[in-house]
Amino acid sequence: VLGKVTVATVEALSYLKDKHGVIHRDVKPSNILLDTKGNVKLCDFGISGRLVDSMAKSRSAGCAAYMAPERIEPDPQNPDYDVRADVWSLGITLVELATGIFPYSDCKTDFEVLTKVIAQDPPSLPQDKDFSPVFRDFVSCCLTKDKKQRPKYTKLKNHTFIKKYETVNNVNVGEWYVALTQRAEDVASKAPSRYV
Repeated sequence: VLGKVTVATVEALSYLKDKHGVIHRDVKPSNILLDTKGNVKLCDFGISGRLVDSMAKSRSAGCAAYMAPERIEPDPQNPDYDVRADVWSLGITLVELATGIFPYSDCKTDFEVLTKVIAQDPPSLPQDKDFSPVFRDFVSCCLTKDKKQRPKYTKLKNHTFIKKYETVNNVNVGEWYVALTQRAEDVASKAPSRYV
């Protein structure tokens, strides 16, 4: 399921850039929507921005916790950034979706998160979990700290992980989503009400 969601998200981000000259700037789990038919949609374009010569020129904020290092601490000589900032955000999103835990969940403030993004190695998938080597590599590519080394969408779309899930037909995102929401509703219906 995560493979299919990733393919759809990369396609949506690439479409925004190629067809509309837009960078999303707020890629995070809550901005990736699923429906019962298995459709995956990217939402919340409130801080998206126009690209000028493939570079973002404005400094609109986004969710600090998912921001790329170059957006947090821009190079004074070259403060612009490009779609690779959204690729970083996708990497953080994938770590969270794959593990169920935000990579900086131990931080108490946005400042602490931003400091860790700048000062520490990027997050990675836990070694004790059974993730495929190609998924690990894909996430690692997305979370390359040096923006010049981080791939843009064309390179991401040619990654083995994306190629694998572009063609997989035995994954039904809609059925998975329906089963997940049903389980959540069952749990909620059995929980004691706080307002009795």
